[in-house]
Amino acid sequence: MSLQENNSSAGVINYISKAAKIGKNVKIWHFSYVGDNTEIGDNVSIGSLVHIDYNVKIGDNTRIEGSVYIPPLTVIGKNVFIGPCAAFTNDPYPMSPKMIGVIVEDGAIIGGRSVFKPGVHVGRNSVIGMGSVVTKDVPPETVVMGHPAIVRYSREEYETKKKKWNVS
Repeated sequence: MSLQENNSSAGVINYISKAAKIGKNVKIWHFSYVGDNTEIGDNVSIGSLVHIDYNVKIGDNTRIEGSVYIPPLTVIGKNVFIGPCAAFTNDPYPMSPKMIGVIVEDGAIIGGRSVFKPGVHVGRNSVIGMGSVVTKDVPPETVVMGHPAIVRYSREEYETKKKKWNVS
């Protein structure tokens, strides 16, 4: 592993493994960590204080806001948005030697402070409401929210609500 310093007047430090594969045009903000054998695609933005552990895969054009925790074995698709302070988990029975990662498919939107149970599969173009606790697989093209997260409506309805909000 190597310690890499950003070129800024503040002398901000990130910890990025030499064994990590970082794509083109990746922006990693202040005090973030990227572990061994992690693969980050092109045009990814990673906020401050993000911890991306070893053996993680992140697809192109994904945006990860600050203070997000991504443990080993997590797979995140392309064009995903992850809001601040989201936490993925990978150990259903801590401290077990056997782990299972969360899978987030392309186009998903993850609201801030959402928490994910190990092994959960988040479907393509789904939306996770802020503060949700995701304990079960999320179907594609659906919006889930709550504690525990349950299906509330479709992605199409979400886009309609978003459009109304942006016009008003």
